[in-house]
Amino acid sequence: MKDDKILIGHGSGGKLTSDLIREFFVGNFDNQILNGLTDSAILDIGNATLAYTTDSYVVDPVFFPGGDIGKLSVCGTVNDLSVSGAVPLFISAGFIIEEGFKFSDLRKISESMAAEATKAGVRIVTGDTKVVNRGQCDQIFINTTGIGILNKKLKHISTGSGIRSGDAIIINGYLGDHGIAILGAREHIQFEDDLISDCASLNHLIQAIIQSGIRIRFMRDLTRGGLATVLAEISENKSFGITINENDIPVREIVKGTCEVFGFDPLYLANEGKVLMVVDNRDALKTITEITNHEAGAKPAIIGKVTDDHPGKAVLNSIVGGRRIIDKLSGEMLPRIC
Repeated sequence: MKDDKILIGHGSGGKLTSDLIREFFVGNFDNQILNGLTDSAILDIGNATLAYTTDSYVVDPVFFPGGDIGKLSVCGTVNDLSVSGAVPLFISAGFIIEEGFKFSDLRKISESMAAEATKAGVRIVTGDTKVVNRGQCDQIFINTTGIGILNKKLKHISTGSGIRSGDAIIINGYLGDHGIAILGAREHIQFEDDLISDCASLNHLIQAIIQSGIRIRFMRDLTRGGLATVLAEISENKSFGITINENDIPVREIVKGTCEVFGFDPLYLANEGKVLMVVDNRDALKTITEITNHEAGAKPAIIGKVTDDHPGKAVLNSIVGGRRIIDKLSGEMLPRIC
């Protein structure tokens, strides 16, 4: 911030993003709801409790293996509501379109959004459209806002206030597929094995786990900044620490290999169909079974635990036997990923 200019890294979802939000938005918009910095705002309105979220999508390219900007915008909003424990109901859609954008591509995007909304069981009920001069927007940007209803008993999930030592840390599948699929599409890389984005709505999976009675302490979808940034955020300034085991984290070989070539760390890659759950250790195996029963849970894994050791820090036990502190993403590995 010393040069008085926004950097591309301020959109990474990592440390620079966190600094930007706290410096310019949290202080000026100061209120109890916003200051929680949860994926969705939790609103008590009369006898109802609502989850309310908004997000903008600027992914490049707008079409990629496994999805497009339209599908992504629905999945991302559904997932932000779902990891708060809410049942997603309604979505708004705002479009900023560059002059010259093809009608045929806009039709594909809107049809993709409609199909994903139907699959997720949500309705797109309002929106807005703006067109800007050629060169003033890169093809198309989409903003979506979502509203869901939340059982009051689940209000702790978005804040993680119930996390305690001994809890298990679980993810629902392979990391990094979305980030590397976007990289491949952007750079025209031909992979030996087909690799597609994991872009998916997770509300049906998450609701099945909630309805099963599993004691969920916390959930977060692993988008910008990846697994590592989420682990660093939830342990920061806490009385507990987090330990994860690199050997237990599912990453496809093609993702590992591509990361080695480009110097990326798969723990920081964006995902669009992955959720991290912190659950009571007694429910860990039951959680794995529930996840396995859904298409969005092909490779679930218990990757670590909450511990009394190293409070305020997340630590990785590496494959080679060393240990390192996990911090938030610094800078930007792959811009415009969502």
